Amino acid sequence: MKRKVLVLEDEENIRSFVVLNLKRAGYEIVQAGSGEEALAKYEENPDISVAVLDVMLPGIDGYEVCRTLRAQGYSAGVIMLTARTQEADKVTGLMTGADDYVTKPFSVVELVARVDALFRRVSGNRFADEEIIKSGPFKLNLRAREVHKNGSKIELTQIEYGILKAFLQNIGKALSRDDLLEMVWGHHYVGELKIVDVNIRRLRIKIEDDPAHPRYIVTVRGYGYMWEA
Repeated sequence: MKRKVLVLEDEENIRSFVVLNLKRAGYEIVQAGSGEEALAKYEENPDISVAVLDVMLPGIDGYEVCRTLRAQGYSAGVIMLTARTQEADKVTGLMTGADDYVTKPFSVVELVARVDALFRRVSGNRFADEEIIKSGPFKLNLRAREVHKNGSKIELTQIEYGILKAFLQNIGKALSRDDLLEMVWGHHYVGELKIVDVNIRRLRIKIEDDPAHPRYIVTVRGYGYMWEA
């Protein structure tokens, strides 16, 4: 996977600073100053591996850009840049399909670290042999990084795929939120545990017959989650 990052930020001084540091970290950068421009740039660069999206934009905002990218089949990483600190705003960003968020004002060192961690996760591992994990109606193909339920492919983001993989490799074992953070986001991740809960909610919507009463990803109260076969 190419080390290509889309940076959407309408404030040129902030964008230039972020771009400079990501280039120093070895990334190829695609820049955009508006949501409309970001979507156009994605059409020209479908091999983007991580998108860093500012939320507060005139016209099409970062939430809508994220939602549109996901609807168009973009499954790699998304980090939201936001000046908002309220819990509801963070959840909104994650529910539209973001994998992580960084609140302004932010340390560019932290942002680059978040991009590094997400890139490592979405770039995945290559398997020499076909590896399949099955559980009930689900089949996870580790080589193709695909999930099928009753023979139908489920479209997941790479983070959602990582969570499902963690569960299917630990069927019947309770996993704490810290366990999932380390297994999916990596041990360098310094964000909040809330990101696990929101991604679990998103994943349930995609795989459960009744997300309000989950059959497969069950909550272990006071601890975390478990996959029930």
